[in-house]
Amino acid sequence: MKQSLQLKVSQQLTLTPQLQQSIKLLQLSTLDLQAEVERFLLDNPLLERGDDERPGEDAPDAAPEAASPGESRDGDERDGPDSGELLDWGSGSRRHDGDDDFDPALNVPCPVSLREHLLSQLGEIALPARDQAVVRLLIEELDEDGYLPTGLDELASHLPLELQLDSDELAFGLRLLQQFDPPGVGARSLAESLTLQLRRLPAAEPGHALALAIAAEHLALLGSRDYTRLKRQLDCDDGELRQAQALIARLNPHPAAGFGEGEVHYIIPDISVRKRKGRWVAELNRSAMPRLRVNQLYERMLAENRGQGGEMPARLQEARWLVKNIQQRFDTILKVAESIVERQQMFFEQGEVAMRPLILRDIAEELGLHESTVSRSTSQKYLQCPRGLFELKYFFGSSLETDSGAECSATAIKARIRSLIEAENPAKPLSDSALAEALGNLGIQVARRTVAKYREAMQIPAVSLRKTL
Repeated sequence: MKQSLQLKVSQQLTLTPQLQQSIKLLQLSTLDLQAEVERFLLDNPLLERGDDERPGEDAPDAAPEAASPGESRDGDERDGPDSGELLDWGSGSRRHDGDDDFDPALNVPCPVSLREHLLSQLGEIALPARDQAVVRLLIEELDEDGYLPTGLDELASHLPLELQLDSDELAFGLRLLQQFDPPGVGARSLAESLTLQLRRLPAAEPGHALALAIAAEHLALLGSRDYTRLKRQLDCDDGELRQAQALIARLNPHPAAGFGEGEVHYIIPDISVRKRKGRWVAELNRSAMPRLRVNQLYERMLAENRGQGGEMPARLQEARWLVKNIQQRFDTILKVAESIVERQQMFFEQGEVAMRPLILRDIAEELGLHESTVSRSTSQKYLQCPRGLFELKYFFGSSLETDSGAECSATAIKARIRSLIEAENPAKPLSDSALAEALGNLGIQVARRTVAKYREAMQIPAVSLRKTL
């Protein structure tokens, strides 16, 4: 085999560690950024907080907090406890008095799970130990909606033989469980859950008997809005069926809703929008910006002892990079937000119907950024304005041309579809074709399939499912 030496010229993009960190910080949400900053503070001794506010003082741009118990919002004192006292808001007694064992976290209410709620009820009734164990077993088998997804025969077959539990004992335990709160818990189907809930209501309720019959045998017809067959099979008129339908609509198809809700995810807005001199302007939420700086004492010591310090010079460079990249992150977000707000002035005045078409390329070309940078700057970044809290990505959308030659954004079209549906006659709801025709009368030409796509995206049922008596 003959050996040879060849030269090859190629170009390769290499991301420096500083650029990699900058990209990573830009794509993080504000809460994730705060967690990342905490990690750097613990890991790098040359990095420290740069807060100038003294403890107990609000940051200049922070949102106003509620007045203290002894002070009104305008600072005037009013009758009440001393300002230095901490009160137990539940009982009115003092929270603690210099007790080192006091833990404020213990006063935070914890959501009660469905399992805990049912077990507490089980402990309040006198049952033999074996029956209590059976009900406890059934509670453990419930799904997140409060239903029993496994049949009793199947459940009994999976239990150890030495327990000697049969389906009859499980059925007895299930009947006990279905008497617990919330109504409908322990059901094996939606029909059974609705039936259990209806049996808890007074029989004198208008439409009660008819609602029971529908829940037990005709739920599919009600779901498909086949009122003609329902009236024929149940031998009832429109008024009676309307009463039964209203009664069923009051029931809860998810008995476990509201129990043991998952961890609440808080959102910190990066941008606030206010009206200044007749124009809406974007401003950074200063309270969301980590205030960091390099420790000046360590920095001076390293400058005086160049070439020494082991890994500390690298730590110093890392701290400088972080401070610079965090500032650059918020500068980029602010530039992108300012461009969005300037283009969407009418949205802040009139709402969704005035949303203009906007794509990432428009912002990228205006600011001289790459589209991926704009995407990272708007993903999981939020804007607070008088109309609510919105992700920056919300303001982007495709466009459709109107009869006048102007462009209309998809968000504005969705808003008009929603308003048309909200104003429709429930007895004769608008079909997708009728909605497309109504939009055409407004000068917006869209195909029926486009209307259907937007309606489904807004989770609005089809015309057959919106019809009522």
